[in-house]
Amino acid sequence: MGEAKKRRLFGTDGVRGVANEDPMTSEMALRLGRAIAHVFRSSPRRHKILIGKDTRVSGYMLETAMASGICSMGVDVLLVGPMPTPGIAFLTRSLRADAGVVISASHNPFQDNGIKFFASNGFKLPDAVEAEIEELVFANAIDHLRPTAGEIGKAFRIDDALGRYNVFVKNCFPRALTLDGFRVVVDAANGAGYRVAPEVVEELGARVDTLACEPDGENINRGCGALHPEGLQARVRELGAHVGIALDGDADRCLLVDEKGSLVDGDQVLAIAARDLLRTGALSKRTVVATVMSNLGLEVALRELECQLVRTPVGDRYVVEEMLRGEYNLGGEQSGHVLFLDHNTTGDGLITALAVLAIMADTGRPLSELAAVMPRFPQVLVNVRVRTRRDATADERVAAAIADVEQRLGKRGRVLVRASGTEPLIRVMVEGEREDDVRADAESIAAVIRETDPA
Repeated sequence: MGEAKKRRLFGTDGVRGVANEDPMTSEMALRLGRAIAHVFRSSPRRHKILIGKDTRVSGYMLETAMASGICSMGVDVLLVGPMPTPGIAFLTRSLRADAGVVISASHNPFQDNGIKFFASNGFKLPDAVEAEIEELVFANAIDHLRPTAGEIGKAFRIDDALGRYNVFVKNCFPRALTLDGFRVVVDAANGAGYRVAPEVVEELGARVDTLACEPDGENINRGCGALHPEGLQARVRELGAHVGIALDGDADRCLLVDEKGSLVDGDQVLAIAARDLLRTGALSKRTVVATVMSNLGLEVALRELECQLVRTPVGDRYVVEEMLRGEYNLGGEQSGHVLFLDHNTTGDGLITALAVLAIMADTGRPLSELAAVMPRFPQVLVNVRVRTRRDATADERVAAAIADVEQRLGKRGRVLVRASGTEPLIRVMVEGEREDDVRADAESIAAVIRETDPA
């Protein structure tokens, strides 16, 4: 199936849209359920697919429709209710399910929702399998498949699902350490981590204060969590807490706040974790995987640690693909998606938070001091609106302007020019040591791109 067809439904992270509008309707969820059940029903034995969701009010509608579609194909359903996305990945493996379904739009506002899938190994589905599911949704090739009587699937609620994930996450924290004496503020974005995140941190010994842990179906990500950490920063300063944890709606990403109220992003977490894994000899191939948008400061910090940084396109799925290809165990994004592949198969906000807390407990050093391992370079992004999306760097004048800036920056700066994947924009990103110089360099490249934009 061609790429154009594939884009009719699946994006870079599953299917997403406004709930109860195409494609995020109950009818589409039912068809997706039938399709995924067919794809993963590979033998006569009884099959099972796990479904979890975040706290959006539309989750009830989509969960019910998805379960109906799966059962109609003779496949059983395991319902786990509100659960972090990484918890679904873990439970899909742990419960030996044939696939896992997450009903969540992650960091989007509550009126949106999404559906994404995990294979039985806990990794997101490859493009080819998504393409197969999409083809089944839009064709009627399986409409005639209608098991009857005892062949119809059953639905089971897994009442201890949250407890299973709680234990799994705590087992990622070193047994010799404790969080006794720590005061931690947890902001769960009124999302899927609202119960398990405070429980885990408290059970490891910390005194926990909560923020945005009271979901009502509509307040997910609203002025809180990883997208809006300002309230958490203020609360950490107000309480004199040691650290703040900001999750997003499905709890697969995590930003931290140090004891001074300063934000610690995914790049800094990668640098902190890399240094600690190096100390114990556990950083695979002395390599970290991050995207093209990660700050140059991460590259500099890793270079000083005699490590290498491998960059990928933007998107955690590309980070995972590169980590699996190169057999690396640490990677992530500036946004807070951090992957510890020794522990889980996808970004896990709680495991990320506990990894940093463990380093703090082990070293006795505050987060602000640990984060200082990475110098943060000023980063300026200029969006240039163009008539058509194109590779601007193919133009000789643009390439010359980029080369001029790169020569001036040397190893203490970086230029990235790329077309937006969704809008007619060319994004110009420049990093360097002085913000005024960096801004001037970005604007100079942008000006050349505007001059070369074809009429």
